[in-house]
Amino acid sequence: MAKVVDFEQAERNARKRDFENDTEKFKQDHHEVSKEELEKALQIVSKATGKETYIGTKKSPQSKVRFAQFLQRNWEFLRREKYLTSEEKVFLTDVQSNISMHSNAVVDDIMKKPANALTIQGLADCLNTSRTKISRVVNALIKKGILAKAVSGDSKDVNQAKDYVLFINPNIIYVGDKDDVTEHLVLMFRKQMKDNPTLKKLPQKLF
Repeated sequence: MAKVVDFEQAERNARKRDFENDTEKFKQDHHEVSKEELEKALQIVSKATGKETYIGTKKSPQSKVRFAQFLQRNWEFLRREKYLTSEEKVFLTDVQSNISMHSNAVVDDIMKKPANALTIQGLADCLNTSRTKISRVVNALIKKGILAKAVSGDSKDVNQAKDYVLFINPNIIYVGDKDDVTEHLVLMFRKQMKDNPTLKKLPQKLF
């Protein structure tokens, strides 16, 4: 006589084993504290503080490491199009260590709060080169939509303004979350990305 298999019971047993395995794994990951115990503790803390409580972990030392992200496909595209001169490529590679987190501004010290914007002379000193060379490269990159200059105060002449900040187009190099580009960068470079015949063809666009 053939043995009758109770598939519903087998499925219940499988779900039970999965639940027990998940429970055990949770305890192992949380130093033998069960999920129920942890949830009860969080409820107590929330009740005592009047605020919603969640589990957090201390940031690792690596979380303080700063790095600039070159959008590789865009960089490759510009290289293939011969859009940038060798001098401009060297400048962008060299200046990436001075791009401020999230703002993408060119500053003197990325770890300083607040940092100071680097002028043409400041860039020349920082990169150990001549002011004439930096001025030539910066002006060329502004025309190409790779850099943008924002003037502070009420100066009407962008070129003659003494107080200004240089920003890098985040579609080329970005220091921050690529899924959340800050609004000022979008406003600053949106027109170039739309109107520049080369930039509008970039294979990867953040906005």
